[in-house]
Amino acid sequence: MNPIYLDNAATTQVDEKVLKAMLPYFTEKYGNASSQHVMGQEAKRALEDSRSVIAKSIGAKREEIIFTAGGTEANNFCLKGCFFAEGNKGHIITTKIEHDCVLNSCKWLEKQGCEVTYLNVDEEGFVSVDELKGALRPETFLVSIIHGNNEIGTVQDLVKIGEVCKEKGIMFHTDACQSYTKVLINVDKMNLDFVTLNSHKIHGPKGVGALYIRKDSKITPLLHGGGHEFGLRSTTENISGVVGFAKAVQVAGNSDIRYMNKLRAKLIDGLLKIPNVTLNGSKGDERLCNNINVSFNDIEGEAIGGYLDAYGISSSTGSACSSNTLDVSHVLKAIGLSHEQINTSIRLSISKFNTKKEIDYVLEILPKIVEKLRKMTPIKL
Repeated sequence: MNPIYLDNAATTQVDEKVLKAMLPYFTEKYGNASSQHVMGQEAKRALEDSRSVIAKSIGAKREEIIFTAGGTEANNFCLKGCFFAEGNKGHIITTKIEHDCVLNSCKWLEKQGCEVTYLNVDEEGFVSVDELKGALRPETFLVSIIHGNNEIGTVQDLVKIGEVCKEKGIMFHTDACQSYTKVLINVDKMNLDFVTLNSHKIHGPKGVGALYIRKDSKITPLLHGGGHEFGLRSTTENISGVVGFAKAVQVAGNSDIRYMNKLRAKLIDGLLKIPNVTLNGSKGDERLCNNINVSFNDIEGEAIGGYLDAYGISSSTGSACSSNTLDVSHVLKAIGLSHEQINTSIRLSISKFNTKKEIDYVLEILPKIVEKLRKMTPIKL
């Protein structure tokens, strides 16, 4: 059996069609999009064509898409740029299950004088609209709530949340890095003012993302230079990356979502047949099509991951972006899991390139690993 990669929430294999689209922009069409000569203008056309593809995918205007180096930069840009535009004052509402780059940006902003409210979530990871309403203040200028959670796959109802924000005239941002191309996003229907997107979660290249900024929104640039990206993000554009990003969007389809949903359901059903295993996060259509997060409740997740790796199966015990720390998952903590339960959890995340045969193999191997570990290191919860 070839290696089985089940850590697609961390990053994905670049689609061959994406790679093919990118290659000419390394070797043949390598001009700077700000140059006025023929090669520069060729790069400029590729940049703007890619911008149009991504804008159309979320119902936005071309000039509302600002390319970045990834989701972390886009989230930092939104949160900090909006705070600076408010005159370094005001109040942000976010949640306890955001990606680390949002939470750490908020912690930094608090040191600069910003007030931040971190909303609780229920046991499946959902935000309460009533709690959101209760947290709003006259000085609230931004609500930032993740769309599809990177650890437990819970998909928030952005339409309802967006209605609350619009009614109060408050800007609304979502981190959609995990949900993009997997869950429909429409900036008008969801009343979104800012949306964070990235490429490497959808079979595009690493190092490129985007921030949707609704026209006339108040935001201050973080990077200053030659006025690239409509004056909002000065840096020579990564043309090959942007082209690959757009191609990844173009090749993503509903058939992929349906296929991943079937694999996910098969994997969850098989895992829950193992005694004393619980699913973390939401269920069905309210869960990302590629996400599985389970607690084994009496054995260490790290040990399970190590054994899986020995069998050629890649998994994760938490968010890969912070895997170099020993901190327990803040997301699993927020949904009410104990420290012990958190330490027994693993995340398996699939892609369109995984196969039924691979899932069958995982479901053959994993119960044996669990049985062996339970005999070796029993932890009674």
